[in-house]
Amino acid sequence: MAAHNELGKEGEEAASAYLSSRGYRIRHRNWHVGKLELDIIAEKDGELIVVEVKTRRNTRFGLPEEAVTERKIRRIVLATDAYVKRFAIDLPVRFDIITVTGIQPPFSIEHIEGAFLSPVW
Repeated sequence: MAAHNELGKEGEEAASAYLSSRGYRIRHRNWHVGKLELDIIAEKDGELIVVEVKTRRNTRFGLPEEAVTERKIRRIVLATDAYVKRFAIDLPVRFDIITVTGIQPPFSIEHIEGAFLSPVW
């Protein structure tokens, strides 16, 4: 596996552990529907939380959360809609971003709750 893929996998592990340690129940990780993917789907306090994880070695070329573009948000929302329908979920949905920065653990982790809203088409 390429080094950047390995770092991304480690970042998702760190993000998942971070959420679990704060009382989130992880429902799924790397859930796919067609070509769409959700990194982490969690639940806490009666909310479904969809988490996009962005891992970077450093912020030299910008902040990790800047990689969550409008196109990416639309794809996350489409995948979330499929997830909610597939599992017949009747909970409010929140979209978060977790940024993971560093070369190896312990990483610097930032949790951006309510990072974006579902766009209106």
